[in-house]
Amino acid sequence: MASNWYVRRTNPEFVRYLAGASSISTTTAQVLINRGFKTPEEISDFFDAAANKLSDPSLLPDVHKAAERIKEAAINGEKVLVHGDYDADGVTATAILLITLRSLDIKCDYFIPNRFRHGYGFNTEAIRVAKEKGFGLIITVDCGITSFNEAEEARSAGVDLIITDHHEPQRDIDGMPKRPVALAVVNPKLRPDVELPLCGAGIALKLAYLLLGSDMSSALFDLAAIGTVADMVPLHGDNRIIARLGLELINNDSRFAIEALKDVSSLEGRKISAGLLGYSLIPRINATGRISDASEAVEMLVSDNMDRVQTIASELNSNNYKRQKIEEGVLREALSMLKGRPVESCIVLHNDDWHEGVIGIVASRLTDMFKRPSFVLSVKDGVATGSARSVSSLDICECLSGTEDILIRYGGHKQAAGLSLSTDMISDFRERMISIVRERLGDEEPSDDLYIDAEVSLKDITFPLMKELSKLEPFGTGNEEPVLAARDLEVVSPRVVRKNHLKMKLRFDSYTLDAIWFNKGDVLQRLIEPGKFDAAFIPSINEWGGGKSLQLTVKDIRPSVVKEENL
Repeated sequence: MASNWYVRRTNPEFVRYLAGASSISTTTAQVLINRGFKTPEEISDFFDAAANKLSDPSLLPDVHKAAERIKEAAINGEKVLVHGDYDADGVTATAILLITLRSLDIKCDYFIPNRFRHGYGFNTEAIRVAKEKGFGLIITVDCGITSFNEAEEARSAGVDLIITDHHEPQRDIDGMPKRPVALAVVNPKLRPDVELPLCGAGIALKLAYLLLGSDMSSALFDLAAIGTVADMVPLHGDNRIIARLGLELINNDSRFAIEALKDVSSLEGRKISAGLLGYSLIPRINATGRISDASEAVEMLVSDNMDRVQTIASELNSNNYKRQKIEEGVLREALSMLKGRPVESCIVLHNDDWHEGVIGIVASRLTDMFKRPSFVLSVKDGVATGSARSVSSLDICECLSGTEDILIRYGGHKQAAGLSLSTDMISDFRERMISIVRERLGDEEPSDDLYIDAEVSLKDITFPLMKELSKLEPFGTGNEEPVLAARDLEVVSPRVVRKNHLKMKLRFDSYTLDAIWFNKGDVLQRLIEPGKFDAAFIPSINEWGGGKSLQLTVKDIRPSVVKEENL
């Protein structure tokens, strides 16, 4: 249970004004105010997530240089190799660029590094393939910004290089971003004057727009939406538009691959939201890069052969099941290693037997559980390859830069990164990282606070309210689902279902709604005690067996406080 609840409050008169001026409920108005919208015009613009409101691709550095070089390749009949990455963002970005190049009648192929054979990032194997097979141009997607040696090797081999990436660049002693040697380096993080937090697929979509125009490139929004949701970039601005329009395509079965993935995910007839996308299609795309070879996922996304697409989708589904089992085992071992250990500022764990394909997920799980940055390393042949996940207030890449002298390589985002180092440096790395994190975060214990968008009556949770809140979708990073709270509720028929989830009904007077509290079976006895409760929850519409019903996903429940108290 959360230690503190904080209800975000605004002057009631202003809430009523904004609600009336925007023709929305006061609940929705309060939620929008919490997200920074203060005028009816801002709210109207937010609701109208249209393609013509996307930012100008020219904001991306070198994007016109990249487009002109690709057009030159089309005119000269050159072959182009697209170098992608093995996660869902890299796979969808690769597919976007392949479809774009083929639309321009450019002979092209793709190279996806194998996680276990090549590792992360722009790989020299792709340069060798390009040279041997006569590719005059390599275009990276979702990687390359820190590949200085590889870029030099491409130049020495006489292969032109365009880098498109969105990861954090390395910086010089003055804090200026360093650029690999290439014809064009398209990365929004090279422009400090512009905030454009696109993922790799989003950048590929911008390049496609310049090459194909708005009409043809609009058919690629579904792929860009998958990459956008998968990489957990903030869902506002361009990312919100891409995700929203892409989800519309996904829900209209616009592509063989997406239809096949929905089939193996048992999603027939269900509306796909960003959240459901993140729990269904995306893990299956990611799984093939974690367990096998992500090249198959690219083939599936660009293929028009339905039989082949269905075969690959089934393989991805099988790989996802294997990934889940492996992940459970690694997490169990990691938690066992942490038992009895003193709690440090961050978690650093390593093991010779851990599967490299799941350590990123395990690091994320540990960070969620312990509210601390986590580094999980898999050791092989004297090298520890790892994934890092951070808390919201800490830039993990900046922390890693403080240990750069003992790392073989590193790179990523503020919240997630990859790294490798010699095994004899692990102990030194742990000590230094604990010190670095403590210096930045202090010794204060991480809080488990719950922030609530609005206090409501349970009777306010209706289908009309849900329709109104759906205008805020897609929900995700930077635009989280609204958390509401209600007082003086009865908990009716609580019971543990499946593994450890609590199923119950919440009642106010005669109004009752179904509720579920995930992974909280251990608090059942507290809810059986007599008395009223306050509940914080995310309201939703549950679709099952062709019907729809209102359901609450509980975030926390506690005994009711008196009305005068703040929740």
